[in-house]
Amino acid sequence: MTTVTTDLGPVRGAPATDRVTVFRAVPYAAPPVGALRFAPTAPATGWTGVRDATVPGPAAPQPPSRLERVMGPMRSAGRFAEDCLTVDVWTPGPAGDPRPVLMWLHGGGFSSGSGSAPWYDGTRLAERGDIVVVTVNYRLGALGFLACDGVAGGNMGLQDMAAALRWVARNATAFGGDPGRITVAGQSAGAISIAALLAVPELAGIVAGAIMQSAPLGMIPASAAEAGRVAELFLHELDLPQGQEQRLRDVPVERLLAAQVAVAAAGPPSVVPPLQFVADGPLAPARPGLGAGVPLLLGDTADEAAAFVPDAPRAVRAGIADPVFGPVWHLAAERAGPVFAYRFGRSLSPFGACHCLELPFVFGDPEPWRGAPMLGDLTDEQFAALTGEVQPAWLAFVRTGEPNGPGLPAWPRYDGTETTLRRFEHRP
Repeated sequence: MTTVTTDLGPVRGAPATDRVTVFRAVPYAAPPVGALRFAPTAPATGWTGVRDATVPGPAAPQPPSRLERVMGPMRSAGRFAEDCLTVDVWTPGPAGDPRPVLMWLHGGGFSSGSGSAPWYDGTRLAERGDIVVVTVNYRLGALGFLACDGVAGGNMGLQDMAAALRWVARNATAFGGDPGRITVAGQSAGAISIAALLAVPELAGIVAGAIMQSAPLGMIPASAAEAGRVAELFLHELDLPQGQEQRLRDVPVERLLAAQVAVAAAGPPSVVPPLQFVADGPLAPARPGLGAGVPLLLGDTADEAAAFVPDAPRAVRAGIADPVFGPVWHLAAERAGPVFAYRFGRSLSPFGACHCLELPFVFGDPEPWRGAPMLGDLTDEQFAALTGEVQPAWLAFVRTGEPNGPGLPAWPRYDGTETTLRRFEHRP
């Protein structure tokens, strides 16, 4: 087993393959429990001795995902706990020339998902690309995004992601990574979170490139008044009268989850979750953007809303998805700095080219996706063929800031026209 020394103490990993070692549940911040529940992200305390990093840690507490209908249920070690602020790291080893680093922020509407889910296993990316892969757990739902006067300031989950990015910059070298070549990648909620991080000059300075998959940039952060109304509904579900907000720190997590599900169900059907960013100056600007200067790889699926309202007519689905996912294209066409754009345009499943469709082919392991409804009857050969198109391009971008290289189809910079979109699809 391999041991590396982080800035908080040494950790011992386990072999993922003959060429890759994985370090699981490595803390990047203090456990947000007790007095730190709802608090801003706090620094972690170091340890003496070698910390075992061979066992998956808990995912953030969460209800079932609203995307189970297309992705299938999230497989995990079966544990959910508030002490979840950890990263998993896959590395070919600490020795040799410094390797590019890919940091992954999962999606899930700020209410579900986990960086340690098998869907996002970094083994194949690390091995195929000779890179270091880091996946992040962050606070979700009310625990991560409630804004309630005197208790929770909002954006705690986003603060977690910022802390994880700083941790990666400080510790990349220990795992054999290059702190000057960090690419931040994410899908859906993870993608819009990247937009927020890039708006902070100090954080943007850490990032060499960004991959934003299905970024919902039409999801405008809530105003303080809007977030306050959500908090009122949340407190009402918990039977906590005005003046009793401090009791939130003692409410069992199961009740918190039940209350957030009830608040979400009470509103009109929407892709936008009630618990999301609150407009907060530089960390969550009132209008999400695409940063400046950092090379971007971004794209979407042709029928995003089919994951949310599969039985609605195509025109209705477009009317739901376009205001949320469409703005990224206007911003990309006008942006100063290199942009490479893609679209997943066809699927062999009844859900078509729905939200999340590209994820399996980025990470490249078919096993966690067995039975995922959005893949339909896709064979292993078809899975491998599409992964063979997607993964090398993503890896080239991580290495160089362009999804181009020897043996790869030419991918031009996006100029706002259809001809500069790289298209991927399932093939019979």
